[in-house]
Amino acid sequence: KPGEPGMQPDGSYITPEGDRLVTEADQATYLRTAQDWIVAPLLKNTPGLAGVDSIGGYVKQFQVIPDVQRLAALGMNLTDLADALEANNVGVGAGVVDRGGEGLAVRSDARIRNIGELAAMVIATREGTPIRLDSVAEVRLGQAIRYGSASENGKEVVVGTAVMRIGENSRTVASAVSARLDEINASLPTDVVIQPVLDRTALVNSTIKTVAKNLSEGALLVIVVLFLLLGNFRAALIAALVIPITMLMTSFGMLQGGVSANLMSLGALDFGLIVDGAVIIVENALRRISERQHHLGRNLSLEERLESVSRAAREMIRPTVFGQAIIILVYAPMLTLTGVEGKTFSPMA
Repeated sequence: KPGEPGMQPDGSYITPEGDRLVTEADQATYLRTAQDWIVAPLLKNTPGLAGVDSIGGYVKQFQVIPDVQRLAALGMNLTDLADALEANNVGVGAGVVDRGGEGLAVRSDARIRNIGELAAMVIATREGTPIRLDSVAEVRLGQAIRYGSASENGKEVVVGTAVMRIGENSRTVASAVSARLDEINASLPTDVVIQPVLDRTALVNSTIKTVAKNLSEGALLVIVVLFLLLGNFRAALIAALVIPITMLMTSFGMLQGGVSANLMSLGALDFGLIVDGAVIIVENALRRISERQHHLGRNLSLEERLESVSRAAREMIRPTVFGQAIIILVYAPMLTLTGVEGKTFSPMA
């Protein structure tokens, strides 16, 4: 409503303290102050976050413009004024008081909170008369020099970026940040709202679905192709068993090597290459069994089948290993990449 804290019909903003912010710069300064002193401190407590970066708006400053002549008349210089300002803007701890079995932390907080307190600060005394800051300097609100800005649809905004700690689960941290923002929104001044711009939860969920879909379709397609080529369902199933075994070994290696599961690392799993060696050995085993059955004119016993399979595996193991080694060597140069290229393609290798 008009006159109450919040946005006004004329585009100005009234703070809960009753200040009217008319210009866009003043409103941007107020937003940045809320970000630095309300949002960021509360959001930093979220598990898994390393910090919160802020950009946009203006950093609020209490600016003191001294009158050198008045200072000189009092026998003071700029260094004396700076020392007085620092000495009158402190917050110190006063220990702990034990009361009723509870420890109460005691501190003395003499930090400046508003422009009025700063103007009324006593910086010196002359002949028993206190000298206030506003008698020797102009005290005003201002903004620090900024090195960046942020806007949305042409309107100035303040952007906060939650920085995740290395090694944390991005999906878990993003969900925790989203829940924390809902809590913080309830404590913000009227008409000041946190609006998520980029939520990694949607990206992570989409990535997981994409990887699961591609791996499932790839495995199914490989099994179908194996059945069509080998003409034997049991042989195709045996060759396809290499896929889950390889996935388990890959997951263990990625866990030990600290490689995260993402589109690049999991997308590099080529099921065609994975089952290549198994297909060669299985196909040779089928050929050996078929030839021996044709030679003997009867079905082979279990012992004879195992012997034929063992002989077929020994025949093809060396060329199969060398073939896989050549493929591995193709990816080896990727491990030497550095910078952005290294971070992108090393998981694939």
